[in-house]
Amino acid sequence: MSIFTPTNQIRLTNVAVVRIRRAGKRFEIACYRNKVMGWRSGAEKDLDEVLQTHTVFVNVSKGQVAKKEDLVKAFGTDDQTEICKTILAKGELQVSDKERHTQLEQMFRDIATIVADKCVNPETKRPYTVILIERAMKDIHYSVKPGKSTKQQALEVIKQLKETMQIERAHMRLRFVLPPKEGKRLKEKLKPMIKVIESEDFDEQLEIVCLVDPGCFREIDELIRCETKGKGTLEVLNLKDVEEGDERLE
Repeated sequence: MSIFTPTNQIRLTNVAVVRIRRAGKRFEIACYRNKVMGWRSGAEKDLDEVLQTHTVFVNVSKGQVAKKEDLVKAFGTDDQTEICKTILAKGELQVSDKERHTQLEQMFRDIATIVADKCVNPETKRPYTVILIERAMKDIHYSVKPGKSTKQQALEVIKQLKETMQIERAHMRLRFVLPPKEGKRLKEKLKPMIKVIESEDFDEQLEIVCLVDPGCFREIDELIRCETKGKGTLEVLNLKDVEEGDERLE
């Protein structure tokens, strides 16, 4: 005896479901476990590594596929891949309480690791340990936002921790070599972005060794390239100006 299987049903296993509600209806996509957060943070770029199938469902567990007219009404298109991307970006990842707790714990650790890697005590120039940053994050009752990347959240954490402890992003040590004609004028434009000038030498060219906030690097690089039309050079001497040894809180 043959078994009739409806054509709008697809069975999938080992699935992470992302769900969204649009136009009064529920839409779901089937993803591989542990890949959704990677896609949202930008670590995973290959959509095929994230989606089990480029199909939009009304119910993944029952294998019920969404109707074309419902997709057009809710998303303005029936392009399943584009709709999958929208649901991936804006939908809610369906996970068990245990999975969610483990995921949030891992993100909390990852954020603390990024902060510890990027920051120092500005007085001693020593880095903080990950454990110490975790403790400080707990003290300010920082709660992880699952939909935001760990890098974005690390920058938020740094801002919040500045209110309760001595912490700032470790400075980069750069060397500029600027043509004499543009040197002095360009130095004035660069000044607001320089934290400390360690040495300055004006012989045939203006050479400056200085410390800057890493967030200003792209702007400095662009300014030197545009203003000197490629004649000036920018060299990174140290990605992080830090002293040996870990910082401790007494």
